[in-house]
Amino acid sequence: MSSDPDVHNLNMKSAEEGTSMQVDSDDALVSKEKGKEKEEITESMEKMHIESSTNFKRKPVIIVVIGMAGSGKTTFLHRLYCHVQASKLRGYVVNLDPAVMTLPFGANIDIRDTVRYKEVMKQFNLGPNGGILTSLNLFATKFDEVISVIERRADQLDYVLVDTPGQIEIFTWSASGAIITEAFASTFPTVVTYVVDTPRSANPVTFMSNMLYACSILYKTRLPIVLAFNKTDITQHQFALEWMEDFEAFQAAISSDHSYMSTLSQSLCLGLDEFYKNLRSVGVSAVSGAGVVDFFKAIEASAEEYMEIYKADLDKRRVEKQRLEDERRKENMENLRKDMEKSGGETVVLNTGLKDKEARNRDMMDEEIEEQEDDEDDYERSSEDEDEDLIDGDDEEVTRFHL
Repeated sequence: MSSDPDVHNLNMKSAEEGTSMQVDSDDALVSKEKGKEKEEITESMEKMHIESSTNFKRKPVIIVVIGMAGSGKTTFLHRLYCHVQASKLRGYVVNLDPAVMTLPFGANIDIRDTVRYKEVMKQFNLGPNGGILTSLNLFATKFDEVISVIERRADQLDYVLVDTPGQIEIFTWSASGAIITEAFASTFPTVVTYVVDTPRSANPVTFMSNMLYACSILYKTRLPIVLAFNKTDITQHQFALEWMEDFEAFQAAISSDHSYMSTLSQSLCLGLDEFYKNLRSVGVSAVSGAGVVDFFKAIEASAEEYMEIYKADLDKRRVEKQRLEDERRKENMENLRKDMEKSGGETVVLNTGLKDKEARNRDMMDEEIEEQEDDEDDYERSSEDEDEDLIDGDDEEVTRFHL
């Protein structure tokens, strides 16, 4: 039984058209859901009087450089600034390290112009790390002015390079560091760069420690991160890329060590496999300038990722934070209304707790006075008994023992 080839081709064509129409409908549904979600976020932000993307600017891109002490972080930032100037790009430099003595570049905004690090140490009787943390906290209280300065120059800038203290935990895990990064991220596309000392990371345990630091920065800041393996003029970073792509290669490199740390590192490399897949890493040299072009390509890709993924998450967190704040205010107003209804419009005296504290102090003093009076009465009675015993001719030593 023969079949018509034209009919067969027509059936195949109709089937393909049906499949393509189904795919198009699925894509349309996905895009419709995304558009609906964006509309809901925008509506909720408008109801809560939050300025959404009106103040947000796609330029300049904020590059926050974070790294261990001695990793070449400041030198690498100097190399970035020189590349920006040589490429005829418009750059801006912000220094957030109050303890640095000299900088190899000129900072447009410098924390040292506002806060004197040594005076903070003397005034608050702090050590070096405490002085840096307190200086950052003081500077963060006026950071809205820094954002305003950059906003006024936003049309004239391409990149803003931010240098941070070498004590990485002071900036990453402090409240002032969170305030600064959120202030940047809410106004401009922001990317975090973690500078890794490549020669030191040749040790597998040290490499794993750096990766855990990078992962913690990603979780803390919730911003796109780029790994910059510095000092490639001394040691190439291919071994690090291989360890990140193939966990078996990392386990083979650490198999000769049978210590507890090596065993822990082998277990952690499996857990960080998902982290490596979405991580951009570039080998650079702050001295020779190698890899800087690839670094800026990674920054541009991370900025696009920020606009697609991270900014929506940031808007959601801002909406949720504003909603909780509104609920707290409504609860306070409701409590105030109930208090006004109970008082019947009379003057309400707020209880600060001082009155109760004074009453408790008075009660304690009265109890102490009563205890002292009881002790005096007992002493008088015991003295009278002692006198009577002495009159009766009892031995004085026996009387004292009795007492």
